[in-house]
Amino acid sequence: MSSTAITLPPVTGAWRDGDPVGRRQWITLPAPLALEAGGELPDVRIAYETWGTLAPDGANAVLVLHAATGDTHVTGPAEPGHPTPGWWGDLIGPGKALDPAHWFVVAPNVIGGCQGSTGPSSIAPDGRWWGSRFPLVTPRDTVAAETVLADALGVERWACVIGGSMGGMRALEWAATEPDRVERLMVLAAPAVSSAEQIAWAACQLAAIRADPGWRGGDYYDAAPGTGPHAGLAVARRMAHLSYRSPYELATRFGREPQAGEDPFHGGRYAVESYLDHHGDKLLRRFDAGSYVRLTEMMNAHDVGRGRGGVGAALAGVRARTLAVGISSDRLYPVEEQTAIAAGVPGGRARTIDSPYGHDGFLIEWQTVGRLLGELLET
Repeated sequence: MSSTAITLPPVTGAWRDGDPVGRRQWITLPAPLALEAGGELPDVRIAYETWGTLAPDGANAVLVLHAATGDTHVTGPAEPGHPTPGWWGDLIGPGKALDPAHWFVVAPNVIGGCQGSTGPSSIAPDGRWWGSRFPLVTPRDTVAAETVLADALGVERWACVIGGSMGGMRALEWAATEPDRVERLMVLAAPAVSSAEQIAWAACQLAAIRADPGWRGGDYYDAAPGTGPHAGLAVARRMAHLSYRSPYELATRFGREPQAGEDPFHGGRYAVESYLDHHGDKLLRRFDAGSYVRLTEMMNAHDVGRGRGGVGAALAGVRARTLAVGISSDRLYPVEEQTAIAAGVPGGRARTIDSPYGHDGFLIEWQTVGRLLGELLET
């Protein structure tokens, strides 16, 4: 009788020292990172990838900022060190909007992330995992860290900063915090400030992870494979993914069809349930629950107007040529939030991508995104 071996998921899907490096490069901040919420984070390391070469005048640098469960691997195949293919690969390459023959593209892994930069799954200076001790890092804090990276790379001014979802929050913070260092700004499917509804979506996800016995208060990194907070993280991802897609797409793609070979009347699943299960389970092998919690809290803390006299005053101080792009069917960050950004920034422009894919349209509608980015880069 034959048997099939079952591979248990690792306690965390984080990249760790000793794993294949892939295309990553690193920089370590020379001093502790002072945090907006108080205190500081020592020994901060940023992982990043680059494409192209910085021009002698430094005028061709583009910063690409990833969403919550993204990483440095914007383009390229799945390979040792990179468990999934590039998440926005159609934007970078010969003849594409960000052609490395012309542009120097930089993509850092966010502080608090789990794919090479310092986060909860990293080792702290005392030799133990950061775990529950890892502090709140806000989008503004990530900008402070990434300015050090820009300085180290010789980038005095970004020709463009672009990001979607959490990356869009960070991109907007770049333009508000360092207005003289951002020439162009492209914000996709992101708000100027996280709303009560968005925080509520996040609260349910955080509760799912924290209710998992494997969470252990955030200090689970020494647990055996298969015993981490996998159930909670998978449920959180199911919730999040539901907010990323539109009711129209779910209805037309799945309807009320049962999953093949299963009967919902006798313990089986509907096809849409199987779809959410797939996305929940897939995340376990490439992401970390601790980072999911901290980055969700980062998004909840997003408010470009905090300490700047409000959102209106903060947007009025942005000097970048700004394009705010919304997705017509986005129910997580509705189009009116991008319209408000464009209206608040002097000379800002708003565009809407007509898409049935909901929030994830900023990733899926790559041809339109590439065209809009190309137009912005030509201005």
